[in-house]
Amino acid sequence: MSTRRTSNRFLAGALLALSMSCAQAQTFSFGLWGDMPYQKAGDAPKIPALLKSINQSDIAFSIYDGDIKDGSSKCTDDIYASALAMFGQLNKPVVYVPGDNEWTDCHRLNNGGYDGLERLAYVRKTMFPTANSLGKRQMPLLHQGQPGEKFYENTRFSHRRIVFAGLNVPGSNNNKILDEKDCAHKSARTAAQCEASNAEYLERDAANVAWMQQAFQAAKEQKALGVVLVIQADPGFDLPETEDIDESKAPGVSGYRNFIDKLVAETEQFKGQVLLVHGDTHFFKMDKPLYSPTRMLANLTRLQTFGSPMIHWVRVTVDPKNANVFTVQPVIVKQ
Repeated sequence: MSTRRTSNRFLAGALLALSMSCAQAQTFSFGLWGDMPYQKAGDAPKIPALLKSINQSDIAFSIYDGDIKDGSSKCTDDIYASALAMFGQLNKPVVYVPGDNEWTDCHRLNNGGYDGLERLAYVRKTMFPTANSLGKRQMPLLHQGQPGEKFYENTRFSHRRIVFAGLNVPGSNNNKILDEKDCAHKSARTAAQCEASNAEYLERDAANVAWMQQAFQAAKEQKALGVVLVIQADPGFDLPETEDIDESKAPGVSGYRNFIDKLVAETEQFKGQVLLVHGDTHFFKMDKPLYSPTRMLANLTRLQTFGSPMIHWVRVTVDPKNANVFTVQPVIVKQ
């Protein structure tokens, strides 16, 4: 082989490596939204402006962090069809993460007295019609489980040295039922259904922890700069803490403790930045709420997204040259 040909191949290889490195180092942005539209709040007329705002942006994709309806309306099949139609209006890929209002809370009398586990099965079969994301332009996703079966709603993908994972961690204490009073409160549930719900909670919580741990492992293997975890539930970070009692560990939010404890352990061992995204509480907030066990986890940021009746979204920019990696900007949609 001639020296010139060897030199040319070396140069071509170096240019390819350089171009790949540059592509990985490029900044990009993604969107976050959820908890909308709510029928009770009359959100429907505001949604077109929201979708237009997202479509006119330069984001690569968006992630919806649950609650396609309000917590006091019926869980009829058309609700899910309407949500799919809404997601279908987005030009860029959109990744859906389930919330409590579309399955956990469907047992409520004002929701129609459904079996919540039946609605969860319906979400798995309906809201994930393919292995890809939703939206006019779709992107491939990894799923936990088989199509339409347990945990298929848990998703993962990577984009420019960031690992993203969506997990089914919903409000209403993660579907954990505390006692008979909790079971019967404004509900059509039987004791047997509540027992089945608690078994479901334990199995899904273990699956969620495993999926979260796999996301961190993938990030380490890919030498990722950051991990973005998206859930629906507010796990109780803002509950008051006094000298005598920590309300964030109260029974009403006990369904999140195992997941959060495991998240703390993974974050401690991760050199990059972690962005934990959730909805549920309906107002924008960003802070660093976790400690391990007495010091702040400096590399974990909690981002709480807007929700009904505040029909806005959040833009996050990823900049590899920024030590914090993630820059967060609330996008206020004019109506």
